[in-house]
Amino acid sequence: MSQTTLKRTPLFETIAPMGKMVDFAGFEMPVLFSSIKEEHIAVREQVGMFDVSHMGELLVTGPEALAFLQKTLSNDISKIAIGQAQYNVLCQEDGGTVDDLLVYRLEEEKYLLVVNASNIEKDEAHLRSYLEGNVLLENQSDAYGQIAVQGPKAEELLSTMTELALNEIKFFRFVYGKVAGVDMLVSRSGYTGEDGFELYMAAADAEHVFKTLLEAGVVPCGLGARDTLRFEACLPLYGHELSATISPIEAGMGFAVKPQAKEFVGSDVLAKQKEQGAPRRLIGLELVDKGIVRQDAPVLLNGETVGFVTTGTLPPTIGKAIALALVPAEYATEDQFEVEVRGKKLAAKRVNTPFYRRAN
Repeated sequence: MSQTTLKRTPLFETIAPMGKMVDFAGFEMPVLFSSIKEEHIAVREQVGMFDVSHMGELLVTGPEALAFLQKTLSNDISKIAIGQAQYNVLCQEDGGTVDDLLVYRLEEEKYLLVVNASNIEKDEAHLRSYLEGNVLLENQSDAYGQIAVQGPKAEELLSTMTELALNEIKFFRFVYGKVAGVDMLVSRSGYTGEDGFELYMAAADAEHVFKTLLEAGVVPCGLGARDTLRFEACLPLYGHELSATISPIEAGMGFAVKPQAKEFVGSDVLAKQKEQGAPRRLIGLELVDKGIVRQDAPVLLNGETVGFVTTGTLPPTIGKAIALALVPAEYATEDQFEVEVRGKKLAAKRVNTPFYRRAN
């Protein structure tokens, strides 16, 4: 894809001169500003921000919106209160994953679905294929700007820009109000393993908010740090830990799959996986030999290939070469494996996940 055909977020003009830009999910996005390590540590220890305006927003409204979402999403949507968010998985009939997403209940009959940038069109088409009754589905992705402010100092810093009582917003809850003089939805959520907020505003207001945060000393962070942060916390990334051929149960996302509460697309298959155990499981590995493993590297047990790496790197907080790997369930409790890197077999040991968990 040529540079001219890449989509751009509302923050592109501000960010492009500052960051190293790459093609990500059809968008021209910053992979880093200073260095992945510096940005990663800023979020772990202070506060950093990400332009996540490339994410998709699908609005579902109408008297039968709840019934429609109950039928198409994995979690129990009836449990979401107004002002609350919930993690969900959009599944195929065979239990494979179309996408993972957040659902925000804005009003009694109004829900906002926040989906991965690479899957916006696919998700919309999938949902429309099940659309019936008094429900309206609108793709409002272009209307939104979104900035994630993450890190242990996120609340303290944002509190200087708003009269909202941020300390009263619980995890996966949201409020409406002004931050930096801009009307927005403020959600206590994120994708880094740290405390923080995701700010949803009109696309035209994103630049002002970003620049205000920048002036306040918030470190701009790119996709590189976003990936190392989420990986340490073992938060799944679509196309890695979740895919059309990897079910949410296999990926360890069973908490968001509720076949006991309702029937939904793929629920028959996923109910069996929950009851009988999924055929494969995601495990954590740490390299014993020197090296770094990447996605799709073969995982071996007793010389035989039994699985593959979904994500692997040497992230800053852990400081060791680690990986997530999908292996048959019967091997998931084994302690010693090998990972093949450029034709070399490197020793690896199974370790507990998540690799990182914040102290408070």
